[in-house]
This record gives sequence, C-alpha cells and structure tokens, in this order.
Amino acid sequence: MSQVRLGSTGIVVDKNGFGALPIQRISFEEAGKLLVKAYDNGIRYFDTARMYSDSEAKMGEAFEKAGIRRGDIYIATKTMAKDAKGFWADLETSLEALKTDYIDVYQFHNPAFCPRPGGEDGLYDAALEAKEKGLIRHIGITNHRMAVAEEAIESGLYETLQFPFSYLADEREIRLARMCKEHDMGFIAMKGMSGGLITRADVAYAFMELYDNVLPIWGVQREKELDDFLECAANPPAYDDEMKAFVESERKELTGDFCRGCGYCMPCPAGIFIQDCARMSLMIRRAPVSVYMDEAHQAQMQQIKNCLHCNQCADRCPYGLDTPSLLQKNLEDYEAALADPQFGR
Repeated sequence: MSQVRLGSTGIVVDKNGFGALPIQRISFEEAGKLLVKAYDNGIRYFDTARMYSDSEAKMGEAFEKAGIRRGDIYIATKTMAKDAKGFWADLETSLEALKTDYIDVYQFHNPAFCPRPGGEDGLYDAALEAKEKGLIRHIGITNHRMAVAEEAIESGLYETLQFPFSYLADEREIRLARMCKEHDMGFIAMKGMSGGLITRADVAYAFMELYDNVLPIWGVQREKELDDFLECAANPPAYDDEMKAFVESERKELTGDFCRGCGYCMPCPAGIFIQDCARMSLMIRRAPVSVYMDEAHQAQMQQIKNCLHCNQCADRCPYGLDTPSLLQKNLEDYEAALADPQFGR
C-alpha cells in the first residue's frame, strides 16, 4: 500500500483515508463495524466534522469500545463557526464526542473567506490558542471555492487543504494539488467519487496514485464500499490506457454545470433534497434504475414543483450553479425517463 505525507504536519499514513460524513446515515453499531474494520486493515486517517450530526460520536464510541490506542490513529474534524466563541464551543463538543483530549487536524469548514490572524472574527487566533494549549495539533482549511483555496495556500497559514479532487478534476484543481506540494502543505482529497457519480473505485484509486502528495478520504457508508478501497490498496490497479480512455469519456459526460452534491445549498425552505435532485438525471444513467425510480425518489423529485424560486440555493452554491434551473431540467428528464418503457432496460 502506498503512503502519503501530509506536508509539514509530518503525518504519514497509508494512501487510504476514511471519510466519515456518510456514517451519520447508519446506526452506531454499523458505523462501529466499518470504522474498526478500516483500522484493522491499515487505515489510520479518519475525517469527520461537527456538522455531520452524530458522526463524531459514532467515531468516538467505536474507537473507545475497540480499545484502539489514541496515538495509533489520526483524527481530523472541522468547525463551521463564524467567530471565536463558536469556535471554542464546537471544539469542546468535538473533543467530548470523539472521546479525546486533542484533534490532530482541526479544519475551518468551507469558510467563504480565508481566516487570518487578527481578523475581526477571531477564528484563526482562537485556533492558534487551541494549538498552544495542545487541544489541536495542526490547523487546516476545507473549501469548495477555488479563490479561497488558492489564498489559503499562498498565505502560509495552513498546514492542510481539503478540496474536491477526483479524476473529473480540471487543470486548475490539479494545479491546487501541485501548489500544495510546492508549499509543503498537505492536500486532502474529498469527493473522490464525486458524490456517487463515479462508480469505479479502481479507476478513482488509480488516479489518486498519480499524485504522491494527495490523501484521498473515501466517503464510506457500506461495507462493500470499504472493501473496494481495501482491495485497491492491497492490489493497486494500474492507470493504464483502458482507464485513461474511460476517464476521458467520463470527463466529456460530466464536465460543466453539474451538481457535485456538496450540500451547501441546504436546507431548502421548500423541502427539496437538492443535493440528490439536482443531479438525478446523471444518477439514473449511472446506477441500476431500481435504485432511483422507486416511490421514495419519485416523491422526492416531485418536491421540485414546490420550488419557491427564492434563489437561496443558488446564492449558497460554491460553484455558482443556477440551481433552480438545474432542478427543473432534472425533473423534466426524470419524468421523461419514467414514461419511457425502454429506459434502463
């Protein structure tokens, strides 16, 4: 299994990180089994966030019950606090939920700006104080905004950057990974499966192997998903001509104005589950039809008709998408597919 060093943090782990956002959707018992299995098979970097509902609590309970020594794992979490008061409240809650007295990598979670020392928000100064107290060991930042990510790298203030990165990455996103290497800054790749649009774990893994400074954190909810990445780590797939041709076809289909499923548009005042509905047209063509054409998903898509056109979702989208229009296009395509007896056959 390949290893990766997270820049100046000095953290060296196997090139397989555990993204714990999805475990908020399963039980404590199921989450515990996944986390411990990941540890038993060599995964040592676990990423969660305060905003992932009970993900931190599940992680803390799993490691405590399994008797996993704290020094044998690296835990990264995040805060969406807007000021120092919120920062300290989030940090205290995270430490308690994770059943630990320190966080290895504490990250500002998708801020609309790059926190700096002396800022009126007090965020970076709070992080420095927490680091001095030993409550956090490294200061990182996550983002979906290219400008903020580039500023964070150039600032020299952050030890890690977490940013969406997959084989759908464009030249500017690939340049981010290279910039991090040049600045000895850890690069953590989220959305390695592009929120479920990418369906081949072997290709996703092989692509990441091309970048020796990139640590992918795979979002894991099901044991089969974990097994796929463990198998790739045990028997690394080669990024051969077949894979290159496949990636080229994927990029042609999926580049442009498509929803990445990041969820920052949520919540919707009309109750629309935007992060699924805004990319349903792609999903129904990339998974068994039965998965997305059941009654539950049909009802979910019908909620689009209740759109208030308030544009809150568009205003929040870090990719600048016209989300209401995208939702309408997806609904029309979905209904056409439902009416076509040959679709998916």
